[in-house]
Amino acid sequence: MDAQSRGRADDIDPADQWVLNPHTGNYELRLDQSAGESPVAARTTTAEDSGRRAESPDGPRREVPAQRSRRSAQKDGRGPEASAAGGAGRRKRKAPKARRKKALMWTGGVTAFVVVAAGVGAYVLYERFNGNISTIDIGDAGNNDVLSEGPMNILIIGTDKRTGKGNEGYGDKGSEGHADTNILFHVSEDRTNATALSIPRDLMTDIPDCETVQPDGSTKTIPGTPRVRFNVSLGQEGRNPGCTMQTVEAITGVKPDHFMMVDFNAVKELTTAVGGVKVCMAKPINDPKSHLELPQGESTVAGEDALALLRTRHSFGNESDLDRIKVQQQFLGSMIREMKSSDTLTNPTKLFKLADAATNALTVDQGIGSAKKLMTLAQEIGKVDTKNITFVTLPVIDNPAETVKATVVPHPTQAEQLFAMMRSDTSLTEVKQKEKAAKSKQAALLKGPKAAPADVRVDVLNGGEIAGAAGATVTWLQNQQGVLKSTNKANAPEKIKKTTLEYAPNQADQARALAEMMGLPAAAMKQGTADAEGLEAMVLTLGADFKGAGIPITGPAKISDDVERASADKAVCSK
Repeated sequence: MDAQSRGRADDIDPADQWVLNPHTGNYELRLDQSAGESPVAARTTTAEDSGRRAESPDGPRREVPAQRSRRSAQKDGRGPEASAAGGAGRRKRKAPKARRKKALMWTGGVTAFVVVAAGVGAYVLYERFNGNISTIDIGDAGNNDVLSEGPMNILIIGTDKRTGKGNEGYGDKGSEGHADTNILFHVSEDRTNATALSIPRDLMTDIPDCETVQPDGSTKTIPGTPRVRFNVSLGQEGRNPGCTMQTVEAITGVKPDHFMMVDFNAVKELTTAVGGVKVCMAKPINDPKSHLELPQGESTVAGEDALALLRTRHSFGNESDLDRIKVQQQFLGSMIREMKSSDTLTNPTKLFKLADAATNALTVDQGIGSAKKLMTLAQEIGKVDTKNITFVTLPVIDNPAETVKATVVPHPTQAEQLFAMMRSDTSLTEVKQKEKAAKSKQAALLKGPKAAPADVRVDVLNGGEIAGAAGATVTWLQNQQGVLKSTNKANAPEKIKKTTLEYAPNQADQARALAEMMGLPAAAMKQGTADAEGLEAMVLTLGADFKGAGIPITGPAKISDDVERASADKAVCSK
């Protein structure tokens, strides 16, 4: 039942349905709206009565407040402590503050990856939610800051571990679980767009050495394994999600900041809490292996049916894991739309169930291991419009080392193009516009006279990650480009992310010549205000974006049209 169905007036915010009961010190959902009275105006409520109501399966737990803003006394993200006996020892709650509309998005992985987005009057995240969340210490594999400058990268891991009621029947009962479904969720620096990159579990790759934190606090290095399936980066040989994160970084060059992991129960609990997810089938489905039966056209799935859909692969495409990934992405898009729908945003009971189910489903790193930290992260993700969330699968080809094709390897050109776009924070939803703008800037940059290579004077410093990069670049410039007046100035005073070329106004022709040789982007060009004197040289400082002498620093502004992608705001029927 939603807030409107409880008799509230149209001008009352759903969050105002929660009122303070002075007899218990608890916030309760107002069910009696007559004359705008609180629940206690019509009856006296004892602590014992409140305790009985809290255990009712038919409504939200009354002992949980849903006031409209965070308490200023809440310093560490944890709510007031409640004892089992009538709330003794509680810290006093402040009255609700003025309305502030915010979006609340929980991000978690199912067998694919689940994004639960909901918002209503800035709900306080309850103490019980902190207790729901499980954490794993991954050491230095991630980022301990909830928010960092620049883009955010979150690795969503769906493990196939068979824990939980009803899951033992899926076979492989004693397995520690694998990285069965993996999505690198990249949120742009300006929070206008996001790319969800699916990494196939059957991708052949090298698992690097990884340092794990043991239960006693000591560390243990798990030796790497060459040329194995990606999914063994988790659960096998004692590997934890930090090992999966390091494997992703080795493949893509993109470092995940955090991880979120769930098992089979998550999809069942979350889809049930939201009231089901709409899906569309291009043909009737009757899969005896997953026991999935769906008619052609639209259906709503939840619980076991939702899990069966996400695990099914023999009913779609060529029955490969790659086709199952497409179904999972379509499911996720639908779930995101459902979570952001008005039916969810205006329903306090549904919001509570979702938040409770989401936090119960999550295992995360310690950097985001509290309800307050998750809300901070969620608010950042919630800024992204659904239409600008793009799902894409890592481009692959069949493993050439196999006669019977069972695994895949990254596509020799398309994969690196996609990785380069993510590293440069280029949106897949705005590629054409950005490509056009980049070409326009580059054309303007190179417009004008260019000095002859022999007249270009430049000092080269290394502020990037590649040892000896300055020397290698000078060698390339002198031997391959004829820039004989280039000098190796060794390491820069500090590391920088982006390559820069500093030059004076009267060196513009030299700068244009060097920019064309090295493929420098317009953003790298830093013109000073005073002219250079005598034989003064320009200063080229190589940054983390420098990949090697002779390799253009401007990354590809587009990916092949053969790389399929899908937007979270569009419904697509699974084939």
